[in-house]
Amino acid sequence: MRALSDYKAVITAGGIGTRLLPFSKEIPKEMFPIFSPSENGSMSLKPLAQAIFEQLYAVGLRNFYFVVGRGKRAIEDHFSPDPRFLRYLESKGKLPSSLSEFYEKLRSSNLVFLNQPEPLGFGDAVLMGRSVIDGDFMVLAGDTLVLSNGNCHFPRLAKAHERFEASATILLQKVPNPTQYGVVEGTETEEGILRIKHVVEKPEIPRSNLAIMPVYIFKSDIFEALSKTAPGKNGELQLTDAIQKLVEMGESVIGVELKTDELRLDLGTPETIIEALKLSMNGGDTKLKLEPADPFENKSFTSPIQVEDLEASELTPLVSSPRKKDP
Repeated sequence: MRALSDYKAVITAGGIGTRLLPFSKEIPKEMFPIFSPSENGSMSLKPLAQAIFEQLYAVGLRNFYFVVGRGKRAIEDHFSPDPRFLRYLESKGKLPSSLSEFYEKLRSSNLVFLNQPEPLGFGDAVLMGRSVIDGDFMVLAGDTLVLSNGNCHFPRLAKAHERFEASATILLQKVPNPTQYGVVEGTETEEGILRIKHVVEKPEIPRSNLAIMPVYIFKSDIFEALSKTAPGKNGELQLTDAIQKLVEMGESVIGVELKTDELRLDLGTPETIIEALKLSMNGGDTKLKLEPADPFENKSFTSPIQVEDLEASELTPLVSSPRKKDP
C-alpha cells in the first residue's frame, strides 16, 4: 500500500459562511474553535483548520494546499510561525506547548495558499489545484472534522482507494436527514465499502441515507470531470456533480462508511457548532451525540423525511463560571 505521506492534501476554505453571518463576515468559519488534545494530553482550544491540519500531519502528510478567498487572511496568518510572539510568551512564562508544537509541524511541512477569487462552489475550489497538483490527492472541507481512533479513517480510505483502483473514494455516513448533503446510491461490496452508482447533491427526495462527508481521495482525472461540469445548485460548481460525471464515464467510485464510534464535527451552522463544542470537549464521546435515531431504518424512500426538532435542553449552550481577574 502506498504511504499516506505520498498524498497531498487540499483543504478548502473559500466559502463565505452565509449561515454563520454576521459573525463570519470577517472571521473565517474555518478559524472557529474546537477543543482538541495536545501531545502532552492537555486540552487546548484550537481553530478547526489547525485541528484538520494536525490530523493529516499525524498520519504522515506533509504537503498542504489551502484554498482561500477574500476575508480569509486570518488562516494564512495563523499558519505562519511567529517567533517574536513565541519569545514574548516565553519571557512571560506563558508559552503553551501546543503552540510551539504546532509551529514545529508547520516548519516541517510545505504549505501553499491558493486564492479562489469568488466563492463559486466546492468544485471550483478543488479545481484551483489543477495547475499545482499531480497524482492522487486528498480533499477536505475546512469546516468539518472527523474523529476516529488514531485517525484510522484516513488509512481505511486510502486502502480502499488503492484496492479498487478508484478515481474517487469518498467518506460516507448514515444520517437522519440526507436532504442537506450529497447522497450516494450503490452496491455494497463488503461491510462498510460501497461501489457507488449514483451521486446527487442535496436531493429533495433522497433514495438513501448515505451522505457524503467532505473527506475524499481523487485521481487527477477529477479535474477533467470538473472542467466538463456545468454549474449546479445555487449556480455553483458542485464537486458532487463532477463525481457523478466520473460514474457516467465508467470510472470506479468507491464509498467508505464511517464506523458507529466515529464522529463528524461540523461547524457550518450555529446548531452544529454547539454540538461540535460539546463533543470535542468530551473527547468525542458518542453518548453525547445529539442526532436523533435514524428515521430511514427499515423504511422506503417515497418522500422527504423531516427530522423532529431537538429538545431545547439538548441545545443548551456551554456556560462557564465567571473568570476571576488575575491579582
